[in-house]
Amino acid sequence: MLTVSTVNVNGLRAAAKKGYVEWLAATSADVVCLQEVRAEPAQLPAALREPAGWHIVSAPSSLKGRAGVALLTRVEPTAVRVGFGVEEFEQSGRYVEVELPGLVVGSLYLPSGDVGTERQAEKERFMAAFLPYLVELRAKAAADDREVLICGDWNIAHQRIDLKNWRGNQKEAGFLPEERAWLSRVYDEAGYVDVMRALHPEGPGPYSWWSYRGRAFDNDSGWRIDLACATPELAATAVSAVVERAETHEQRWSDHAPVTVVFDR
Repeated sequence: MLTVSTVNVNGLRAAAKKGYVEWLAATSADVVCLQEVRAEPAQLPAALREPAGWHIVSAPSSLKGRAGVALLTRVEPTAVRVGFGVEEFEQSGRYVEVELPGLVVGSLYLPSGDVGTERQAEKERFMAAFLPYLVELRAKAAADDREVLICGDWNIAHQRIDLKNWRGNQKEAGFLPEERAWLSRVYDEAGYVDVMRALHPEGPGPYSWWSYRGRAFDNDSGWRIDLACATPELAATAVSAVVERAETHEQRWSDHAPVTVVFDR
């Protein structure tokens, strides 16, 4: 069995004070993908920088306090890659991947965007560059007899069933037609499978992000933007996919919840 969790921690140091450390100690995951770490390893206490029982690979952003991704694995990776070969995003803290026996795992933090601003233009450039990389990665992995799993905060809700208030967000970043079409290409052209949706095709949700504003969490007014996307052969072995939603608003340690997938490999 292989268990993989992914979560946007919304600042690792902040999450550690609210329950992340306890969650990590209790998890049965073999691999944990983190996004929005917002810290360089040297800024983290030893317990976060080198958690007992884990090998950790970090890719911080060159912009202080922004982005940052990491991967924790029980087994030491045989290879590590930061970025995906595009200079603009090499030091952006948005992508890191590791090679494990028979598997490549990536932790992704796709830009969130903001309609009408440079942030949206950055998101569009990222998507344009990342799609061909996904195609290339799948082909290379297949040649090496490996499967691929890309987990993370994709910052796009693909279908209406992936966010509560889809009517009010049709012109907002994260649910724009062009973003949703791009994610369709990840599935239809690059050939990846959204594992959660494959196991739970009906919806709505299950959501993985809720705004801290108002009563979004209590009303389950969320978005499903944290995804585990796998090559078809790996996806076919998935036996469960769950959102580890906190029982109460007060028990949350991030505005996202971990998404955990179990594969019977």
